[in-house]
Amino acid sequence: MPGHYPLSDMIQAIFSGIAMQLLATALALLVLVGVGVGVQALGPRLKQRLDNALVESLQAGFLSVFTAAVGLFLISVWRAGGLVERGFREIDPDSRTIVAAVLSIAVAAAAYALTRVTKNTIRRLSQQRGAITNHQQQVGHHLVQLFVSVLAGLVVLGIWGVDPGDLLLGAGVATVMVGLAARQTLGAVLAGFVVLFSRPFELGDWVIINDNEGVVTDISIVNTQIRTFDEEYVMIPNDLVTDTEVTNRSRKGRLRLETDVGVDYDTEIARAREIATDAMAETDTPMERPDPHVVLSEFGGSSVVLRLRYYIDTPSARKMWKARTEVITAVKDAFAEENIKIPFPQRELSGRQEAGGLTVSGVGARTEATDENDERVERNPESEADE
Repeated sequence: MPGHYPLSDMIQAIFSGIAMQLLATALALLVLVGVGVGVQALGPRLKQRLDNALVESLQAGFLSVFTAAVGLFLISVWRAGGLVERGFREIDPDSRTIVAAVLSIAVAAAAYALTRVTKNTIRRLSQQRGAITNHQQQVGHHLVQLFVSVLAGLVVLGIWGVDPGDLLLGAGVATVMVGLAARQTLGAVLAGFVVLFSRPFELGDWVIINDNEGVVTDISIVNTQIRTFDEEYVMIPNDLVTDTEVTNRSRKGRLRLETDVGVDYDTEIARAREIATDAMAETDTPMERPDPHVVLSEFGGSSVVLRLRYYIDTPSARKMWKARTEVITAVKDAFAEENIKIPFPQRELSGRQEAGGLTVSGVGARTEATDENDERVERNPESEADE
C-alpha cells in the first residue's frame, strides 16, 4: 500500500516471492475454513449457557471480523493496497455517504438480530406449559418480523434523506403496475394472513389439501409446507389453501387409521372381531386410548369385510406405516392361530336351467348338465369324442 504501514510492510517482507505469496494465500484460506468450522462446532455448547440469538449473533460477528482480517492480510501479501485506494478514489464517496451506508447496514443488522431475539423469545413462551400454541408462535413471529422490517425500512429512508410520503406519491403508477403484475403473489400474502388467523390447522397436523396429504411443517405468509408419506416436501400457495377444501385428520393430536380384512362367510363374526381387537391391543405403536376396535364394513364378493380402527399420536408417515405393519402382522397371526380363514377372491358359476345347465369344455374335461330336477348327470358328447 502507498504510505508506511509497519504491519503491512512486515507481511510484504516475509512473503516477498510468488511462491511465498501462494503459500500464504493457501494457509490463510485453510485457517479461515478451520476457524469457521470451529465456531460452528462451538455453537451448541454456548447455546446451553447463553441465549440462542446471542450466540448466533456472536458467531456471525466474529466470523465477519475474522474474514475481513484475512482479506486485509491477503491484500498486504499481494500488494493490492494501491488498487483498493484507486477504487475508492474512483468512487469518491463523501463522508456523509459513507456514514449513511454504515448506518444503513447497522440498522439492517439490528433489525435482523431483533427478529431473531423475538423469535426465540416467542419459542420459549410456546414451550412453557399453557402459554401459546405453535400456530400462535408462527403468527406472532411473522407479525413482529413484518413490523420490524417496515420500521427498519423507514429508518433507512430517513438516513438517506428520503421522505416516505414523497416516495409513495412518486411511485404511485409503478405501484399499480407492480400490483397488477404481482396480483397472484399479493393474493397469496393476503391469504397467508387469513390462514394464520383462521387457524384451519397448526404445525404438526395431518392434513389433506387439494390432492396433497401429509404433516404441516411450516406456515408462512406466502405458502404452507407439508411433508408427504414419501418424505417429500410440498409447498402450497396460501391462496390455494383458502380456495380449496382442507381436511384436518389430526385436529386433536391423534390420527385414526383404518385397515380392512376379510373373513370367510362361515366364520363366527363376533369371535373374529374379538380376536382382531385383542391382537391390535397387543401392538406397541397404536394408542391404547381411544381403544382399537373393529366394525363390520360390507359384504364382499368372497368375504365379510372387517374394518380395523386404531389411532396414533403425534402422527408422521413413518409412524403410520409402522402402526399398519404391526396391526396387519398381529391380526394375520392371530387369525392363523385360531384357524380363521382370510379367503382368496372366489367366483360362483351357475348355468341357466332352460339352457341345459353349465357346460365346461376342454381336453379331458368332464361336464355336468342338470335337468329340471337337478338329478341327471351326463357326459359331454364332445368330450367323449375327444377321449
